[in-house]
Amino acid sequence: MPATRVLAGELGVSRGVVTEAYRRLTEDGHVAGRGRAGTIVQATPPTHVASFREQIQIRATAHTAPAASGASGASGVPAAPAAPAASGVPGASGVPGTPATPGTPGVSAASAASAAPAGPTARAAYAEPTGPHAAAEHRTSGPPEAPGTPPAPSTPGELPPPAALFAVPPGTGVFDALRAAPARIDLSPGLPDLASFPRTAWLRAERTVLAGLEPADFGYGDPRGTPALRRAVARWLALNRGIAADPDEVLVVAGTAQALGLLALVLRDEGVTRVALEDPCSLGIRQHLHNSGLDAPPVPVDARGVRVDALRATGARVALLTPAHQFPTGVVLDGARRRELGDWARAGGLIIEDDYDAEHRYDRPPVPALRATLSDHVAYAGSVSKLLAPALRVGWLLAPRRYRDALVDAKRFADLGNAALPQLVLARLMESGALERHLRFLRRRHRARRDAMIAAIAESMPDAVVHGAAAGLHLMVTLPPGRDDTALAAAALERGVKVQPLSWHTQRPGLPGLVLGYAASTPTAAREGVAVLGDLLR
Repeated sequence: MPATRVLAGELGVSRGVVTEAYRRLTEDGHVAGRGRAGTIVQATPPTHVASFREQIQIRATAHTAPAASGASGASGVPAAPAAPAASGVPGASGVPGTPATPGTPGVSAASAASAAPAGPTARAAYAEPTGPHAAAEHRTSGPPEAPGTPPAPSTPGELPPPAALFAVPPGTGVFDALRAAPARIDLSPGLPDLASFPRTAWLRAERTVLAGLEPADFGYGDPRGTPALRRAVARWLALNRGIAADPDEVLVVAGTAQALGLLALVLRDEGVTRVALEDPCSLGIRQHLHNSGLDAPPVPVDARGVRVDALRATGARVALLTPAHQFPTGVVLDGARRRELGDWARAGGLIIEDDYDAEHRYDRPPVPALRATLSDHVAYAGSVSKLLAPALRVGWLLAPRRYRDALVDAKRFADLGNAALPQLVLARLMESGALERHLRFLRRRHRARRDAMIAAIAESMPDAVVHGAAAGLHLMVTLPPGRDDTALAAAALERGVKVQPLSWHTQRPGLPGLVLGYAASTPTAAREGVAVLGDLLR
């Protein structure tokens, strides 16, 4: 590749812009530095859709804004996916849903942790249920799937005892109750390192934004979101997710939860009554769909991602998927399945793509969003909940053209649009480069915490199998048959360690297990928490 000084001259941008683009391409595995030999393109075809020249041009535009400083400090982490078969494909994992088959991509926790502490040994992750998909509400660990809530406290304001949270099937308030339950170590999934929120950069951006606002800017705005944030999100998605989108396609929402609510409203008006879900899948997502009056038939996931043949068998016209980092297994939808899914969508299907934590990757190159190649058939939802903090309640939705007007109307009548000031501050962080610097810092910090948890699991839970460690903010851990994961979670909470049982997130039979978040806990806390789990399993 040309020297940075030469390319900067050809493109008419500063050398710093080109250097930054080269650094990004190196991080994503597209190129490699060879010292005096220069920079060479890697043999593996890039998976990112945005071209090199597009990245240079976008970076040049963003470079005109002054940089806001982010947080400082860092640490360091490896992958430990486990699979039904032992084909050594990095970053793949064995997944609940199908029996082991020869040649299934996967890596044992021990081999995946070779760059870090040794992990558990691989084994078949899940057995295929023998009944039809319609009988999917049965589970092999924990209580049977049914509406439920923790028993009411005896006096107003009193929390139920910890064990009561897991004594009945999880109801709509279970996550609120679990968050409120006292614990010295919280290994719940879904949170970034909130202590690393870039307060200094946020305050600096907020002061800059406030200094430039006109009185009219404090009035009612566009329900789609501020033009500044929609432009910034379009650029961010082009750089980080390979999505080419016009700012007019971006609808700013109050997180992915509101995106799902708006979509459910619009789809119900079209006569949609069912949205197929991966299985396993987030209990919270399932609750949101049920609350919106939609059924959620399960579709099994294997080591290659969602099974499109099973999706067709459900008869559902809409499917909600997490293809870049399936929750909770961590599996990446492979190329053949993507093509199959594309055929299903072009035949009249709609994909809701929940891109909840795709920016957090450690041991694999970026995976392009489905929206990048199927824009007419994908409603893409993302947010800053895993990037900055869920308390901001800021996200975005990019829908096929036929749904946009109805979604804007639904947003207008829901809340007239998100608060403008946080949108403008976030846009400033995106355009200045501060958000990208924060993401690089988080990757280093989260990697170190992941490594610590994988090492602790290998030491304290030798019979456990770790899945999905190449990216994300959590690990899925499966246990030998016969364990009751809800009883384990209850006993852990009694000992001051908060975890979520895997059975909460499944609809079909499968192995017991846990979903463990590592990003919000220090390495010491993660080791202590896993040690408690190991004691309880003995």
